[in-house]
Amino acid sequence: MKLSILDQSQIAEGRTASDALRETTELAKEADRLGYHRYWVAEHHASHALASSSPEVLIAHLAANTQRIKVGSGGVMLSHYSAYKVAENFRVLEALHPGRIDVGLGRAPGGMPISTRALQEGKISHIDNYPQQVADLIGYLNDALPEKHRFKGLTASPAIPTTPELWLLGSSFGSAAIAAEIGAAYGYAQFFGVPESEVSVQHYKDRFKPSALNDVPKLLAAVYVICADTEEEARRLASSTELFFLSLESGRLLDRFPSVETAEAYPYSEYDRMRIASGAHRRIVGTPASVKRQLEEMSERLGIDELMIVTVTHNFEARLRSYRLIAEAFGLTQGGV
Repeated sequence: MKLSILDQSQIAEGRTASDALRETTELAKEADRLGYHRYWVAEHHASHALASSSPEVLIAHLAANTQRIKVGSGGVMLSHYSAYKVAENFRVLEALHPGRIDVGLGRAPGGMPISTRALQEGKISHIDNYPQQVADLIGYLNDALPEKHRFKGLTASPAIPTTPELWLLGSSFGSAAIAAEIGAAYGYAQFFGVPESEVSVQHYKDRFKPSALNDVPKLLAAVYVICADTEEEARRLASSTELFFLSLESGRLLDRFPSVETAEAYPYSEYDRMRIASGAHRRIVGTPASVKRQLEEMSERLGIDELMIVTVTHNFEARLRSYRLIAEAFGLTQGGV
C-alpha cells in the first residue's frame, strides 16, 4: 500500500500563519525522509484558521525543500481561475521538479461566498463550466487541444517533455463521474464524511473509460487519522479535532485549531456530544496496530491501494509522532529507496 499526506496547514491556537507554514515545511521534509509517496497542500480562502491559500506557491517551496516525494495540490479550485494560467503555473513547477508534481483539481469554492465573489470579480463563471475547464487544462498540459478548440495552436509555457500528474478530487458522485468519463485519476475525500459517499468509488471504477491519462482506474482516498503510543493518548489528541469539526459543522468556525486543554474545557451540550459521536466513524484514532488494521480494512473495502493521511494535532511533535508511527507500522522505507 502507498501512503501519502494531505496537509491543510491549519493554524494552531497560540501560533501564527508563519508558524503553520514552517510546520508544513518540516512535515514535508520528514515525510520525504520516512518514505511517504505524495505530499499535497490545500487551497482555502479568507480563513483565520488555515494558512494555505495559494497551493502553487507552497508547492514550489516544498518541492525545493525535499528530494524525492511527489508534491501537489489537494487541490486547486479551478472554477476561480483560467485553465491556461493554471497550466502555466504547473508547467513551471514541473520544469523545476520533473516527475514530482501533481495537479489535483477541486470544484468546491474553498471559502465563503464573499471570497468567491472577490476571486471571480469581472469573470463569468459557473460550476457547469468545470468539465470544460478540466478538458482545457488537460489539452494545455499535454499540447493536445482539439482541432476546433477556440484557442487551437496556443502553447502553455514553458514547453517541457514531462507532464504533471492530474487528479480530480471529490467527496461524491460529481467529480467521480467526470473523472471516469475522461479517464482521470480520482482522489476520494473520505474524511469529509459525506453520507453514503463511498459508493462514488465504485461508480468511478464501473464507468471508467481508458484515455491518454490512464489505461485503468487510478484512485486514492484521503482519511483522517491520529496515531499515538496508547489509545488514551490518541483519544486525548483527537479531542481538539472533535471541537474543530463541531465548530465547522455548526457554522461557527474557530479562528485557530484548539488545544487539548481548550477542547477539554469546552461546555459541550448533549446535542454537541451526539454530533461528535455521529462523526466518529469518519476518523481513525488509536495505536499503530489499531490504525494499521483499520486502514487496511478501508483499503480492502474500497479497493484502493493508496491512502492519503490527514493528521492534525495542536502539538506539532505529536503530529510528527503520529506520521512516524504509521510509517513504522506499515514498514515504509526511509528515503523512499
